[in-house]
Amino acid sequence: MITININEKEIRLDKPVTVLEAARTAGIKIPTLCAHELLEAYGGCRLCVVEVERMLKLQTACTLIAADGMVIRTKSEAISNARRSILEFLLINHPLDCPVCDKAGECELQDLVNKYGATAGRFKEEKRKVPESHEDRIFTRNMERCVLCTRCVRMCNDVQGASAINIVGRGGRSRMEPFSPTSFNCEYCGNCLTVCPVGAILSRPHLHSLRPWQIDKEVETICPYCGVGCSFVVQVRDESIKRVIPRFGFGLNNGLLCSRGRFGYEVTGSQERIKVPLVRIDGKLHQSTWDYALNLIADKLKDIRDTHGGSAIAGIASPRCTNEDNYVFQKFMRMACKTNNIDSISRIGFASAQRYFEDLLGQGITANIILGLKNSDIILVLGGDPTAVNPILGLSIRAAARNGTKIAVIGNAKGLERFKTLRIVPDIFKEAEVLEYLLTEIFRAKGLRGEKPALDRKIEGLSGKSLKIDIAGLAELKDVLLSGGSVSIVLGMDVVHRSRGHRILFAVAGITYLLEARLYLLSESSNEQGLIDMGCVPDMLPGGRPLVVGDFKKRFETVWKGTIPEKGGLTLMEIIEATKDKKIKVLYVMGENPVFNLPNTSYVKEALKSLDFLVVQDIFLTETAELADVVLPASGWSEKDGTYTNLERRIQLLRKAVNTPSSADDWRTISEISSKMGYEMHYPRAEDIMEEIATVSPLYKDLTYDEIEKGNCLWPYNGEPLRGVVSEIPAAEETFREYKEGLYLAPEKILFHSGTLSRRALALRKICPEPTLKIGTNHAEKLGLKEGDNVSVSTAQGSINVQVSIDTAIKDNKVLLGNNFEGRGVFSLLNYEIDPITKVPGIEGCEVTIEKI
Repeated sequence: MITININEKEIRLDKPVTVLEAARTAGIKIPTLCAHELLEAYGGCRLCVVEVERMLKLQTACTLIAADGMVIRTKSEAISNARRSILEFLLINHPLDCPVCDKAGECELQDLVNKYGATAGRFKEEKRKVPESHEDRIFTRNMERCVLCTRCVRMCNDVQGASAINIVGRGGRSRMEPFSPTSFNCEYCGNCLTVCPVGAILSRPHLHSLRPWQIDKEVETICPYCGVGCSFVVQVRDESIKRVIPRFGFGLNNGLLCSRGRFGYEVTGSQERIKVPLVRIDGKLHQSTWDYALNLIADKLKDIRDTHGGSAIAGIASPRCTNEDNYVFQKFMRMACKTNNIDSISRIGFASAQRYFEDLLGQGITANIILGLKNSDIILVLGGDPTAVNPILGLSIRAAARNGTKIAVIGNAKGLERFKTLRIVPDIFKEAEVLEYLLTEIFRAKGLRGEKPALDRKIEGLSGKSLKIDIAGLAELKDVLLSGGSVSIVLGMDVVHRSRGHRILFAVAGITYLLEARLYLLSESSNEQGLIDMGCVPDMLPGGRPLVVGDFKKRFETVWKGTIPEKGGLTLMEIIEATKDKKIKVLYVMGENPVFNLPNTSYVKEALKSLDFLVVQDIFLTETAELADVVLPASGWSEKDGTYTNLERRIQLLRKAVNTPSSADDWRTISEISSKMGYEMHYPRAEDIMEEIATVSPLYKDLTYDEIEKGNCLWPYNGEPLRGVVSEIPAAEETFREYKEGLYLAPEKILFHSGTLSRRALALRKICPEPTLKIGTNHAEKLGLKEGDNVSVSTAQGSINVQVSIDTAIKDNKVLLGNNFEGRGVFSLLNYEIDPITKVPGIEGCEVTIEKI
């Protein structure tokens, strides 16, 4: 125990910390410009000077480690004079343009000068002149205001890991600049904006819009863009979002954001929003009243249900809707429409992977804390780039690498290129063989654990096969995994989108089991986990209760006051195929765009055109909504209360920030339709829905919004998870396909976009305005392509024109294209083959022709 005295206040410390940190814990404020909670001590601004007994000179509190018995003063005439002199020096070159500076009102320098002086300057030197730079699409730089605290540079290098900016020049000519000549050309996280104490770096979308004191309200809520669930504060004026800002010490992201979280807020304020219901009359969508639209939907659903049975109706839920929305939706489908045909886009990745792992390893196997990555000795990454799919999780991997963790990458993860210890590049689409080899080698070295007989038998059976693979670095990777210590596996969905993806999943499950590793699934949408937990799958009820177990089914029927259909439902792609075969007559799509987000777009489109009736509930007129018979406006993330469940299985509160009269909560709309169909659902508030969930589902027993608000609502909450695993694992289908020397098209997860939602965010469109085809250096040279060339990309499904971007990280025969922009999504060029075990559409092996235009 260390005991120190600051301003005659005794402070006890458990471990050595700086005097500045010790003062903070005691609520004593010491002024500083260069120090920050997330950054290492720097000692540059000297404003934090304090007096320490038996030390002749003033000491910087941010670098001085507290020692037992220290007596410290933070206030004295000498200290005030020193701080005043430092501020006077800073103001020699700092322009006195507070009235026009966007930082006014939240400028740390302004506050310090107001408190300590100087009231007048004694220096007559001419101020330095540096032209303000507006060349970047998102950031404005005014280096006349820079105080050279280097917070931005240290944040970019030491925390974000992007290393996109640095201090150049010497003496009075020193300034911060990006490495590229005109723009930052970085990850556009904006975390440099957060830490800048003055107005040297500013956000162009927010520039000259309003002052901090003009904000009407601030609302703490959750980012809607990925499965991490970062917390931030929404600043609102006149029922319009003006800015979102993080807060340090708040949420699992601890004050950090990615580009989507910081600049994607403009989506809900888009002028393209659907504001009134639309009904198809004579082949065209026309504006309608709510009553007419809801009555039409209810009548059509009743007619189909009564004539053809509930199995002729299906629903597609949304991983972007809240837990409350999805719970009410699945209840509506099962009780009002009498069908278990309910699934979501998560079926093509997250939902199938998680179900497979839980069947083999038990419920909760993927419920691991993101911050736990920093404590791992080894992190194995495959199936995608965490820094693009879940950027804040990616930062935890980068932080772990800086702390000495070994980072092993299988495939391509560009954001970890400078942080990896080793990288394995398998032959194209041959990850299963690599993982099966690793599994057998680990089994031979460690043996079986004997805890899960079915899994043990399967691993032992696999080890009898002859697996010889000659890939650079594979032996080293095996040795790293067997070297001991804590192992974490981060799995992206790129390797799940395979026609035999179950082989990859089994190998990952086996490695996780034998190494007792933590398993993380990358999640592209904000509520993929919640969607599953709420029962928006064809064979599970809320809380992960199997539909086929009579006792579980009976419990729900008692609370819901009705009968749940006995027959199991169809998975997503089975729904699409049944729609094409006219076995499904009506499809209700809530907050999703299957026409754009599923492979073989033309087939999906034709299938939906075969429906008798299509209902789409969304905030935009998407490619799917354009085919609908009725389109209903919905609420965006900032317009509703509710909860999200992130990839850790942490439940978090989503709070309403703005009121939009034209929007309606998804759960409220569905409840009204259900009531019109004869099954009453009445919920005054979203909180009432959570109360019902806590009543009916043993997993959410006694869970309340008050408990969720505390921020530590982690699985299994207060509830009772199921502990069983499967007794027999389905046999893997071994099909060996040889791939030619040509190029193959695969989806890319773009850092700056998320699905089709972010394409309506103007700032994100400025950063990444159009799709680009990523191609490796070697293949670009063979085709005579240069950066920015226009090319035609063709497959058997069609062709599109895009620009080329040469990516040095791509070492195999793949070319990558995103699925975000209208008319130019990669899924429109891909066909699929269903994995018989996971029911995932496998999209590998699509040969592509690239021609320069």
